[in-house]
Amino acid sequence: MDPINVKNLMVPLDEYATVSQEATLYEAVLALEKAQEELDRTQYLYLHRAILTYDENNKIVGKISQLDILMALEPKYKEMGNLKDLSRAGFSPNFLESMLDQYSLLSDSFVNICQKAANLKVKAFMYTPGESEYVNENASLTEAIHKLVMGHHQSLLVTRDKEIVGVLRLTDVFKEVFQTMKSCGL
Repeated sequence: MDPINVKNLMVPLDEYATVSQEATLYEAVLALEKAQEELDRTQYLYLHRAILTYDENNKIVGKISQLDILMALEPKYKEMGNLKDLSRAGFSPNFLESMLDQYSLLSDSFVNICQKAANLKVKAFMYTPGESEYVNENASLTEAIHKLVMGHHQSLLVTRDKEIVGVLRLTDVFKEVFQTMKSCGL
């Protein structure tokens, strides 16, 4: 049995950036900035890179990653379907770059793009986590590592009795792996 479990490494929900799914992208970015400023840097070496969204019942229903925010800058990205699958399908870098011009992606000035995106409601582009992105707070670190690796996730939502109580970040898991390797010595 692992001496370290998820609860030991998670960031508690009250220390994480959260916004209503009705909030604007601008409000979400401000919430992330505030959470980063208030983060206990003696306990957590790495800043948060995502924002959790909640519904009218204050239940966590989604996440907004840095990539989700960048994709929100151009609504046409959403219309193109699963971009991860497209980029992994073997298309050449030249083909992928040609799409920028062909579909007039991000063709306005950067300032205008950011101003338009700032007013978007986060529910329009937030990500709804799948079943594989949840882990119980008492799960072993090895179980969490397995879920992170198999799903290629940057974080997992930590649960207690079906309620989300925190976030287990890949960066914190890696730090623990790194520290354990160093302490073992060769």
